[in-house]
Amino acid sequence: MRAPAARLGLTRIAVGGYTMWYLLKQRRKFHKIAANDAELFAPVGATRLLSRPLPSPVAAKLVDATLVSTALFTVGAGHRVVGPVHAALLSWTLSYRNSWSMVFHSENTLLWHTLILGAARATDATSVDALITRRAPGGEHPRYDWPLRAMRGASSATYLLSGVAKVAGPAGWQWASGSQMRRQVAMDQIRKERYGSHRGERVAQLLYPQRRLFTAFAASALVLELGAPLAMLDPRLGRVWAAATYGMHWGIRAIMGIRFRYQLSGAAFAPWLELERLFTRIRPR
Repeated sequence: MRAPAARLGLTRIAVGGYTMWYLLKQRRKFHKIAANDAELFAPVGATRLLSRPLPSPVAAKLVDATLVSTALFTVGAGHRVVGPVHAALLSWTLSYRNSWSMVFHSENTLLWHTLILGAARATDATSVDALITRRAPGGEHPRYDWPLRAMRGASSATYLLSGVAKVAGPAGWQWASGSQMRRQVAMDQIRKERYGSHRGERVAQLLYPQRRLFTAFAASALVLELGAPLAMLDPRLGRVWAAATYGMHWGIRAIMGIRFRYQLSGAAFAPWLELERLFTRIRPR
């Protein structure tokens, strides 16, 4: 299979742009976390190399270095060096943050996408590198397609594991009945009320009596998660799956107030889209 260089380049911009926004938004929080009591440090991921936390000024500098690498990665400057360095820094920064709190599994997809893009020729078009060298990207080529396929595979594996975890749990296939989801929504609202949050309260109150609706929600979620690998078989089927899964995340946001930021931004589904077509339509205007 082949893909144009612009599709991969625009995917890089989408992923890097989201990462930049996320790190800027969380920068202060990341700095504060690094200054916590050392007893709270439980290293995960890349930070398992550490026996104790880094000095907080060093940890803060690494967060800022990740921001710099993110900016260079997004605009596509010096990608042969910046791509792998950015992937390593992002892996460290996210792992270090998770070592002080709950593990945010929703960040795994972002990290996998970044690792793949960092190792790919993602700046042959729509990048500073291409402007400086005045490189004219050729036609479609497999070297621009395999990274997109790998990114789709990483996403599909994540959703598949999520679906398997549901049916492998105590509820088994009965999870599709919706009772487990309905109970989870109720417990989530009780917890939020206890801590003074009213996010998603009205929607949850309206939907809670609708048992059949929760059955439809639960069954649909299982179909999307367990059927995620099928989205890789055909581009059109993949785009339909991506759109439906994107809608599922907004449904979760509306009902439970849970934000899967990367997925809600739409950047997580960029590997399924023909972004260069959208770009060529907008550019003349």
